[in-house]
Amino acid sequence: MAASFLLLFLLTIISSSSSSYSLSHGLTRGSSLSVENKDDRLVSPNTRFTAGFHQVGDNAYAFAVWFSRQHTTENRIVVWMANRDEPVNGKRSKLSLWKDGNLVLIDAGRQVIWSTDTKSTSSSLQLQLRNTGNLVLDDGRGRTIWESFDHPTDTLLPNQPFTKTTKLVSPRSRTNYSSGFYKMFFDTDGILRLIYDAPETTTTYWPHPGLSWQVGRFQYMHNRKAILDTDGRFDSSDGLNFQSADFGMSRQRIMRIDIDGNVRVYSLVEHESRMKLQVQWQAMSHPCKIHGICGPNSLCTYSRDSGRECRCLPGYTIVNPRDWSYGCEPEFKTPCLQDECDFIELRHVEFYGYDVRQHVNYTVDACKRDCLRDNACLAFQYGFRRTQNSFTSYCFIKTWLENGYELGQEYSMHRLVSSFNQKTVGKSSFPNCPPPVLTTKNHNIKPLGLILVFGYVIGFIEIICIVVFWYFSRKRSSTIHRSNYFPATTTFRKFTYSKLKKASCNFRDEIGRGGACVVYKGRLSDNRIAAIKRLNDTSHHGEAEFQAEISTIWSVNHMNLIETWGYCAEGKHRLVVYEYMENGSLAENLKNGKLEWSARLDIATGVAKGLAYLHEESLEWVLHCDVKPHNILLDANYHPKVADFGLSKLFDRTDIVGHSKFSKIRGTRGYMAPEWVLNLQITSKVDVFSYGVVVLEMITGLSPLSKHHANGDVEVELIEWVRSRVRELDQNQTECWVEKIVDRSISGEYDRTAMENLVRIALQCVEQDKEARPSMSQVVRMILDV
Repeated sequence: MAASFLLLFLLTIISSSSSSYSLSHGLTRGSSLSVENKDDRLVSPNTRFTAGFHQVGDNAYAFAVWFSRQHTTENRIVVWMANRDEPVNGKRSKLSLWKDGNLVLIDAGRQVIWSTDTKSTSSSLQLQLRNTGNLVLDDGRGRTIWESFDHPTDTLLPNQPFTKTTKLVSPRSRTNYSSGFYKMFFDTDGILRLIYDAPETTTTYWPHPGLSWQVGRFQYMHNRKAILDTDGRFDSSDGLNFQSADFGMSRQRIMRIDIDGNVRVYSLVEHESRMKLQVQWQAMSHPCKIHGICGPNSLCTYSRDSGRECRCLPGYTIVNPRDWSYGCEPEFKTPCLQDECDFIELRHVEFYGYDVRQHVNYTVDACKRDCLRDNACLAFQYGFRRTQNSFTSYCFIKTWLENGYELGQEYSMHRLVSSFNQKTVGKSSFPNCPPPVLTTKNHNIKPLGLILVFGYVIGFIEIICIVVFWYFSRKRSSTIHRSNYFPATTTFRKFTYSKLKKASCNFRDEIGRGGACVVYKGRLSDNRIAAIKRLNDTSHHGEAEFQAEISTIWSVNHMNLIETWGYCAEGKHRLVVYEYMENGSLAENLKNGKLEWSARLDIATGVAKGLAYLHEESLEWVLHCDVKPHNILLDANYHPKVADFGLSKLFDRTDIVGHSKFSKIRGTRGYMAPEWVLNLQITSKVDVFSYGVVVLEMITGLSPLSKHHANGDVEVELIEWVRSRVRELDQNQTECWVEKIVDRSISGEYDRTAMENLVRIALQCVEQDKEARPSMSQVVRMILDV
């Protein structure tokens, strides 16, 4: 009995020792860590850091590194992620160190989501988690092949080098770990900067673009490098040097760019038996001066008691109550005629940037007239600057209302009036607009009695305006109501807003979202399942223009274009109803890795046919301007249909030069032709370029903005990477380049000749010179000729 007990005791010790060893031991060649096994983790020798699968959503996981003291997922302080933008499934996903030396993260569908793109023949190759929190792929001979310190996400650990090739990117939100809009990096001038990089705008906010020298930053230094040491000292090659508030204390520290765009240094302190982050330094002391924090058409206010708050400008309403980065949208129609506009004055307010003109020594009325003459003008900012013993007035004409914040009373001593005049509709022909508030500007200090009299007069004028506004609104409401229901010259159905609201269960089931719309699933009265697209910003769509475009959509008829069933143009609501596609978008299917080679070839062919029809066969010449996997939908049989083409850009075929007239850049980063950036003439070749990028993405399974090694250690994006691989292996002629670029999920299942032909067609489509690109009809012929 005693012997049995002793044997059991020894087995328990051995088992415990083996388990502990497996947790801290490195990952060797041919071995894996499974998402389903919670004990499949790497632990640093000092047990301070843990690497493993971290849950980022419902059945969504990322391979990450975090501080070990946080045992629950909610409390973890994550310092690095491999696949923050492409989470893997909670079943059958794994991190594997292949025998060729490549560390890969494989999703449940056997698709490679992330990899280090490394090779090694060393028998001692091993993945280890160091005491510093650095995840290192070591060849066993003291040589590091790959390390996570070279690829930070949002966090910098002590002694982790920050160089010209690295950057920190904020998370999207507290519950969304994907890449957000704020970035810290070394700019081309050698300055360590913070930028707001949203889909529609990119601006620098730290240090102030015009004050780099004044705040002690040095441009064009020979070296670009920064580091945070263990004592809390930060040193940067551009002259940014500081010490944390707890400098010298023995604490674990991190530097992180947070979801609000501010960079902070934290110390890890113990609080109520758990570890907590404590701020020891931050880049921005005024949170409202961080660009984009409240979105367009809004104001940011801050006080020490209530913190930061966002609110919409008068006459605007919030777009997404759960996310202020979308900002606010106007409740009135723009542009308006000069006699239909007035201004609302907002004192002590600043809107940084987006000035198209500056006027010196202009009066307020002169600024108003200039703004009213320009349909793109949304506001003007008026104030004074001191020049020796006098003041000079200045006026900035603004076409975009971003980065708005209140300066506060503490700035009034500088006589920074900085009043902001917002254009609003001032006549009752637009019932959704607020009543006009006409204010005048007087910068002399008035006696209190005169100010009170002035206030009474303004109040009386406002009451009269409200009464007049109410009277004309009632008188014209019936006319406006009838004009909103002016029938389009089509035979397909026009829906009322209430019926579409009912069909979509009060817009409950969201199935897609874009920059200008949200798509919902609904059931029509005839039991057809429909996709209902609700346009967010309809201020630029007049009634006649919208219905003319609807008529054109209805006239477009092709098997590879989405079928439109109807529309709604009621009041400020603009919705389009089209057929529901069972298999969702191409983007979703590529992410899941479910598409076979034959399906991908059919999709490439079908999309080419649909675009060729839009460019060359439809009654109106239609440019899509935003060809990407999200706008390619798949039916029950995975046949492709191009969506979102109707409201892109329509032209008369007789208009030779009109197709180059665009008011703003259109499209999505990574898929946009260089003509947009270089301000060149826009033709149908912009769609050809985007199509080529989509085809390369389908073949490789890689994002167009992802970075890959080419020509040694140089990192390039998808197009140049494919070109370099084709060029390199064409010259080598010892191995097939197709196998080196094709998505592993379709490896071995494709026709090599057809694949090689499709790659060469795609590379021709993405030529920088638009004249070198084929037309879409030529693309169709080249695909079918194989």
